[in-house]
Amino acid sequence: MKILVPTTVALETAMPNGVEVIRYDPNLTLPDDALDASVLVLWGMPMDRLREAAQRLHSLAFVQLVSAGYEYMARAGFDESVVVCNGRGLHDRPVAEHALALMLAGARSLHRAHDAQGARQWDSGLGGIQPIDAPARFTTLQGARVTIWGFGSIGRTLASMLTNLGAEVTGVARTARVDNGIRVVAADSVAAELPSTDVLVLILPSTVETQKVVDAEVLSRLPSHAWVVNVGRGDAIDHAALVDALEAGRLGGAALDVTDPEPLPADAALWSAPNLILTPHAAGGRPEGVGRLLAENLERLTAGSPLRNVVHPAR
Repeated sequence: MKILVPTTVALETAMPNGVEVIRYDPNLTLPDDALDASVLVLWGMPMDRLREAAQRLHSLAFVQLVSAGYEYMARAGFDESVVVCNGRGLHDRPVAEHALALMLAGARSLHRAHDAQGARQWDSGLGGIQPIDAPARFTTLQGARVTIWGFGSIGRTLASMLTNLGAEVTGVARTARVDNGIRVVAADSVAAELPSTDVLVLILPSTVETQKVVDAEVLSRLPSHAWVVNVGRGDAIDHAALVDALEAGRLGGAALDVTDPEPLPADAALWSAPNLILTPHAAGGRPEGVGRLLAENLERLTAGSPLRNVVHPAR
């Protein structure tokens, strides 16, 4: 079995017997002697190269994505018979750590400290004697009520980190349940959770249902000290409504690792919105366990068993 693995991926696990690994640069045209590969691993391939690969790989049967998101695959033009699996689980800890970092940065006003540093000013309002729990501000995760909207494997990992720091976590998913001790409510019940939320964390995919799901109405239900943290997809938030809420002081702050579009244009209002922290889609660029997932799926493929993380054909 010939498989194409990008140079952007480290394989920490040996591949099964009979597997020939061919490395390729995702920014370059695939070499002619690799076009009979039956498996393609994708991580960091531009859309023009992806479309080119879809047209040229004549024996392709299986695509293993390293990314958790897979919505872009619909635009690539692969044959409908090609099985596609995503990288769910590979980004759990890195994305959860980034979300936690953004929350702590907001609680400790690190954005203000950074601005003051750039201006060579000592912000005495951030130092000295400070209340540990200020009702009008988000200042600590101890006792904070955190709502995680999009409660999958990343949400579970983040919830464990948060509860260890003393936060009270509620998950939001398609169906209500109790998940590893965390109360999870259905998405159609999220409005009732918002008035008591100190931090709203978004880990949502990009779908028709999630387009600007956090709009002016949702933001208005949050307390004025609440923070919104997005490490999912940028189009889940109505950015105009977010900027309006921040400028009016109706929201404590926001920390976004994702925007719509990306990169964020220089003239976008988000850049200058108060109490807004921006990182350039940096949460999920450090996948863990790619080789283990790939080796397992190759063994399953050879044995004719169901693959892990199948996203196409739809199940």
